[in-house]
Amino acid sequence: MGSSNLWDAEWEVSGELAGKLIAAQFPQLAHLTIQQVGYGWDNTVYLVGDEIVFRFPRRKVAIDLLHMEGKLLPQLETYMPLPYSKPLYFGEASLEYPAPFLGYPYLTGKFPIGLTDEQRTGSVPILAQFLKRLHAFPIDIANENGIQHDHRNLTDLASRKEKMLSFLSDLSAHISEEDHLAIANYLDQLNIEPVQPRHIFLHGDLHFKNMLVNEQGIVSGIIDWGDMNIGHPACDLNVVYSFLPPDARASFFAAYGNVDEETKRLARLIAVYIPMLIWMQAIDDKDAEVAEEAKTIIARALADR
Repeated sequence: MGSSNLWDAEWEVSGELAGKLIAAQFPQLAHLTIQQVGYGWDNTVYLVGDEIVFRFPRRKVAIDLLHMEGKLLPQLETYMPLPYSKPLYFGEASLEYPAPFLGYPYLTGKFPIGLTDEQRTGSVPILAQFLKRLHAFPIDIANENGIQHDHRNLTDLASRKEKMLSFLSDLSAHISEEDHLAIANYLDQLNIEPVQPRHIFLHGDLHFKNMLVNEQGIVSGIIDWGDMNIGHPACDLNVVYSFLPPDARASFFAAYGNVDEETKRLARLIAVYIPMLIWMQAIDDKDAEVAEEAKTIIARALADR
């Protein structure tokens, strides 16, 4: 997109540096192979051996987020009906690297890219139970550990719309006229009346690059919890629109519990907002597969309006 993007790294973590840091602090792992398996906005990810994944911050903003993961994720275990990224190794900042880093058990599965509607519908009971349990986590425990509150201000629909119009302008040279028109029409008709704040424990960044599915295409794990926060449940419920086909949404809400129309409005907005950002990054990275998935997600989110 441009020379300076939201997802650009402030420092890179090479395989050599990652291996050196792991060997120094966890010598029992020093003999294992190490390979980079990906990166997100905030972290570079390495697989150590076949069973441990280490995440190394690549931006300063990720440092506090990783500290929060280290404190809170172990406390989620009794609330989790799905495998998730529970840290096992707690690396500390040093002269060689200015940030903490965490090691987690490797969760098998793949990103839910190119799934059929039937496969997606098969995950309805699992996703509903996962979010129902997660959203029941006591916020007093989260607050005691210093969790952030709606740090991205996702309930401000007017501000969100303004940003999305800017994203659409950046995307315009790279997407079809049909896709551009569909998003523009949605934003033009968007109700931007303020949403009442809610105070629920959230994953905070629930999208297809933070979800894993098994060989049958059923959700099998949730990763990357760096954006955990207290906020509006619509932030996580965006998956009802981004992940599930329209015909499966009523079944999800029946299993999860009553969700009001205001929450649905915000959830759909976030289900368009996040893939727009992912689409922009995919274009910048020349990742055609992820760009196509982001495009498909937006179309799904806007369906059955």
